[in-house]
Amino acid sequence: MKFKVLLFFCVVWFSAFSQVGGETIFNFLNVPTSARQAALGGKVLTLYDDVDQPTWNPSTVNQELDNKVSVNYVNFLADINYGSVNFAHFFSKRFGTLHGGITFVDYGEFIAADEEGNETGTFKSRDIAATIGYARNLPWSNFYAGANFKVITSTIDTYTSSGIAFDAALLYYNYKKPYTFTAVIRNVGYQINAFDETKEKLPLVIEIGASYKLSEIPLKWYLTVDNLQQWDVSVENPSDAVSSIGGDSSNEKITFLNNAIRHFVIGAEFFPDKKVNLRLGYNFRRARELRLTETRTFAGFTAGFGLRLRRNLKFNYAFTKYHPASDTSTFSLQIDLPSRIR
Repeated sequence: MKFKVLLFFCVVWFSAFSQVGGETIFNFLNVPTSARQAALGGKVLTLYDDVDQPTWNPSTVNQELDNKVSVNYVNFLADINYGSVNFAHFFSKRFGTLHGGITFVDYGEFIAADEEGNETGTFKSRDIAATIGYARNLPWSNFYAGANFKVITSTIDTYTSSGIAFDAALLYYNYKKPYTFTAVIRNVGYQINAFDETKEKLPLVIEIGASYKLSEIPLKWYLTVDNLQQWDVSVENPSDAVSSIGGDSSNEKITFLNNAIRHFVIGAEFFPDKKVNLRLGYNFRRARELRLTETRTFAGFTAGFGLRLRRNLKFNYAFTKYHPASDTSTFSLQIDLPSRIR
């Protein structure tokens, strides 16, 4: 059994690296809709007690999520509206738990025009993805292997594109230990129907994550190393341009360390087991590429809180800073329905 799981991960790993660079489609799959995840930097992978987490890490599907429902809404940039609904149900000890979710994006209404620029009306654009996930504990170990299957559709006016994708993940979790580790490969898939004759690749991502809960202080740390499928993720920031005495302008050279740090996202959760939680996060890549030299933007910074309103009801909020002129709010409501487990 362990050999088969290891072989599966190797096949997916090498198939991921065999892809060449280029444009991708269905990029909304990499935008978090969970307020808790967004507040911790937007990339956290080890939330074992969160029904929203399996959408990003299927190995976190477990029986403790039985009959938990979450409803999420993101007031994204440029009035784009994101949302998702997630649910998990424990069937039996023999079968385990199944997780399902739907993520949707409404880009709003646009003005339609012909080749000469004459307005011909309006049109809308939207994306949607349905996910089903499952995980199993590897025998005689604290390792869990999980997988997601996704069906994706995207619509622009009367044009439609569709695709399928898989996620695979491996998690080490022991409730007696203060640390958790995981590795995730997301969005390995295929565009079935293209908008035109050219098919595009899906936004594949390989990540590793870890968390550590301190024993003497009510604090839990989270660390994610993102975009391992592509080492060079650096993009030059025009704000870093340097002018010479002769008036020539050149961009700052991106060093090895400067590029390496852009793969890291950190988060901290205060009072993780209490009714009120406080959360902070920092995305180094976002901070570096969206910063301005003449003003403090706080780009890359995230913050939020969780508030248990009742025994079976919890509200989460996250604030994400991108630019002085734009920020994002994420709202999540988690409902614990009656369960045989809890």
